[in-house]
Amino acid sequence: MTFWTIPRRCFATLALTIPALAGAFPTGTIEWVVPYAAGGGSDVVARVIASEMTKTLGQPIVINNKPGAGTNIGAAYAAKAKADGHVVLTADTATLAANQFLYSEPGYNAEQDFVPVGLIARFPMILVVNPQVPAKDLKEFLAWAKAQPNPVAFGTPGAGSPHHLATELFSDSTGLKLLHAPYKGAAPAVQDVIAGQVPFMFVDTAVGGAHIRAGKLKAIGIASPSRVQGFDTIPTLNEQGLKGFEAYAWQGMVAPARTPAAAVEKLNKALVAAINSDAARTRFQALGLEAIPGSPGEMGAYANGEREKWGKVIKAKGIKLD
Repeated sequence: MTFWTIPRRCFATLALTIPALAGAFPTGTIEWVVPYAAGGGSDVVARVIASEMTKTLGQPIVINNKPGAGTNIGAAYAAKAKADGHVVLTADTATLAANQFLYSEPGYNAEQDFVPVGLIARFPMILVVNPQVPAKDLKEFLAWAKAQPNPVAFGTPGAGSPHHLATELFSDSTGLKLLHAPYKGAAPAVQDVIAGQVPFMFVDTAVGGAHIRAGKLKAIGIASPSRVQGFDTIPTLNEQGLKGFEAYAWQGMVAPARTPAAAVEKLNKALVAAINSDAARTRFQALGLEAIPGSPGEMGAYANGEREKWGKVIKAKGIKLD
């Protein structure tokens, strides 16, 4: 029997089958690539959200930690994965906004190799100092720093990190001459600020919150447009005169380029529902995270803005990691 002699009832069957197959996603386990080690903030967020998304999608989501090279290893892996919606990636400030300027060959193209699924959360940055620094607000901190005979040192989790870029932007915005002291991770940097080895740093709410509440770090100001829930007593840098200054470590979800739009839509709906769940809200509040659910288009626009903003800082400062 040739194509032209197929009975009409077969066409009817095909017409019903094709949409059914198109709407079947997901058909199996979804792999969520997290480009950081297990146990860190990004990993914790992914596991909370994955647990909630599984309830909506009806398929398990397995976290695959692929840390290294400032997220490049995990991002390059995900960029080459099959584009059917069954592989997604935690993509953040480094992955989508900074690495293409920091590395000659990051191993992927941030603007071409991924399609946005949706934003998840952002970690507001807080300017903190050792408690012995004689300043309780931005005005006093700037006066103290400018009175020092040498550039004031600041700690970061590493060169090119969101914390580093935030401080370079702060330097440009205030005219301060500063000395970068990069560490291998946020924890050792914070410990040295507490110990007085370096006087200050920008720390995200997830890492610095407990130390601020315990009085081990003194908060000068938060780099967000308005005060943050859970940190309401910390004034913004904006309200202290540093107009328009914002700095976050943020993250969202992307999928490999050419992932079907229907799959992206289903992933986005499940992601937004997960972010708005009671479990995620509770966990985010404990970590000091700001939930920022939205559409793929909104994530794309946000990432483009961040890429332009931090690309200018990196180029102006000549920061390179290879």
